[in-house]
Amino acid sequence: MTERYAVIGNPVSHSQSPLIHAEFARACGHAIRYEKLYAERGEFAAEAEKFFSAGGRGLNVTLPFKGEAFRLADEVSERARAAEAVNTLSLRDGKLYGDNTDGIGLVRDIVQNLDFPIAGKRVLILGAGGAVRGVLEPLLAEKPESLTIANRTLIKAEALAHHFAPWGALIAVGYAELEGLHFDIVVNGTSSSLSGELPPIPHGLFSPRTLAYDMVYSRGLTPFLQRAQGENSGMLADGLGMLVEQAAESFSIWRNVHPDTRQVTHMLREVLA
Repeated sequence: MTERYAVIGNPVSHSQSPLIHAEFARACGHAIRYEKLYAERGEFAAEAEKFFSAGGRGLNVTLPFKGEAFRLADEVSERARAAEAVNTLSLRDGKLYGDNTDGIGLVRDIVQNLDFPIAGKRVLILGAGGAVRGVLEPLLAEKPESLTIANRTLIKAEALAHHFAPWGALIAVGYAELEGLHFDIVVNGTSSSLSGELPPIPHGLFSPRTLAYDMVYSRGLTPFLQRAQGENSGMLADGLGMLVEQAAESFSIWRNVHPDTRQVTHMLREVLA
């Protein structure tokens, strides 16, 4: 039988995951079925259990259910434990195994696809929500010179710095404290670009040596990337590569083969153009 996989979320109609995994399967010569599952709030656990009881092999979990997936899993990876969030569920010997591939997706896109090392670099990440929480452990594992979290509400950034202290040192600041500072990598982990807005960052964060990375992807430059471009940032990137890389890591967990990602990323660029 063709093994069954799905992405589950609310909303989920916009997800590109079925297209991405279909391309991975085609390139790797695997026969899989991948679909979208919508779950009402409060119904995630029931829907996930029904999916696996009916023979499903793996679920990608998107908003707003990553925390619930973490609690549902029988076992979790170290990176999922750090994030306290799961975006990939697998059925193994009758148990649900949870992992989080978001951070490794970001790191691989930056280090491998963009050829921009993180080791020894000064890294700034904007925001202190779930998207940021999911990427901090893999970023710390790259051994940056420093990793700073800036957030509108300082106490949230400080809470993240405290939580992730076992994995590495983090600096927590408010946006105003960024005045006069410079970074090698600036990652927008807020959802501001989805509403056409910018985090309240001071001018002067970017330089010709800076990579500006928005975890949101869009057809054109996001407001954050427009700002970085206007301040002569040396490299601009959105989150499409991260999306494909985290999907590839999920595919690898399920199918024991890591698919090539560059062709799929290029295809998505054309689809979204």
